Amino acid sequence: MSVKPPKMLTKLSTYSSLLLASLVFPSLNTTAQEPVGPQSAWQMISEDERSDVFAFAEDYKDFMSRAKTELSFVSEAVRIAEKAGFRALPKSGNLNPGDRYYDVNRGRTITLFVVGSEPMVDGFRVVGAHVDSPRLELKGRPLYESEGFALFQTYRHGGIKNYQWVNLPLALVGHVDKKNGERVKISVGLSEDDPVFMIPDLSPHVDHDYRERANRDVIMGEELDPIIASITPSDSSLKDSVLGYLKAEYGIDEQDLVSAELAIVPALAPRDVGFDRGMMAIYGQDDKLSSYTALRAILEQSKPKRTAVAFLVDNEEVGNVNNTGSNSDYFVDLLAELVYRERGDAYTDIDVRRALRNTKVVSSDVNPGVHPTYPGVWEAGNAPRLGYGVNLKLYGGGFNANSEFMAWNRAYLDDANVKWQTATYKGRASGGTIGNSLSRRNMEVIDYGVPVLSIHSTYALSSKVDVHMLYRAMDAFYRFAD
Repeated sequence: MSVKPPKMLTKLSTYSSLLLASLVFPSLNTTAQEPVGPQSAWQMISEDERSDVFAFAEDYKDFMSRAKTELSFVSEAVRIAEKAGFRALPKSGNLNPGDRYYDVNRGRTITLFVVGSEPMVDGFRVVGAHVDSPRLELKGRPLYESEGFALFQTYRHGGIKNYQWVNLPLALVGHVDKKNGERVKISVGLSEDDPVFMIPDLSPHVDHDYRERANRDVIMGEELDPIIASITPSDSSLKDSVLGYLKAEYGIDEQDLVSAELAIVPALAPRDVGFDRGMMAIYGQDDKLSSYTALRAILEQSKPKRTAVAFLVDNEEVGNVNNTGSNSDYFVDLLAELVYRERGDAYTDIDVRRALRNTKVVSSDVNPGVHPTYPGVWEAGNAPRLGYGVNLKLYGGGFNANSEFMAWNRAYLDDANVKWQTATYKGRASGGTIGNSLSRRNMEVIDYGVPVLSIHSTYALSSKVDVHMLYRAMDAFYRFAD
């Protein structure tokens, strides 16, 4: 990948089939049969731009097929960034305009930046998003037997609807760290020839005693244990058989699972949705969607005026905690180091404080969109719709960006012809994402993203044109002159 990753030649047939479908079925042309009201983003783009949208979506799906957790997101981001000319930030040395670096925090957070031509004390341009997604994780001692099955005990990372995780193929991904310093990587279920794991639901023939459970309790948290084996050997227990397999295949024993980060994620490949292929079903779009578009946007920057930064961080789904979350001092420490390298012996603490005060931030995260079956959860006039572009979040309750910064963002979005809308939740104020962590450091922060259906589920739904519009919005943010 250079400035723009190459279009995937193997996917051209997909786009060709779309064009053919639009000719055979005129109703599939996105300029026809749209609802009364403002134009959708599909209606405002040219045929060449539509081709770019679909090509971008193919790259996004390919990336997301591998980036299932924050660990795999960061490793994929490093691979792509290095192909685009980024290199790991050295421990010392001068920084020159146009230099392209990345810095990885403990394998779970990545910051990429392109050095600008103006002093860093004058502020950075930061796009921030999070790379963790709701999932199941293995407990420290997960393996047990029940009724002739071997299972893993799990707990939840982030808010999920438990019942959505049953009756579907699941994969096990992550690593085990051994006492001798060796790291053993594990990935089972993502390749076509791999086995998968599954949490089976109760059949309707025998679930009579459980039918009164409320929506969120149909499946309880402690019932989210996937089956991992079922053949009991004649000379040992099923649990011992699994442990024997882990020892033979990976060289790990039961004690090693205490120092492991192993996640259970859907073993579902990204897929197009609809006859017109205008949407995508993908696990983990909250918020790898925003993180991927930020990654692609930072790759486009060559020699910006203000140093351009993409801060892609872990643990938002559990409250921005730990030393890889946005509440950590990691990010401010990194910016302080960059300012110090630029200022040299003249550096003082006030330099980084001024830099933070002058920094502009886009905190990007997805949010629910208008649902065709349940439109009433939104007020129509303040509702974000799939296919209508980027949505600026107006939370109320003290969480909004100030009006002058909101106007500044409107200016570059309009200048770049980026389709945008607004989103305000019905009946209550709400804040979130990583924006609060950055605004409390005195940075100027706006929160925007794109609408997605089935957020926090095993297979969320996004619009291809919205994803591309978000990428264009971030690119315009980096380039816009004060």
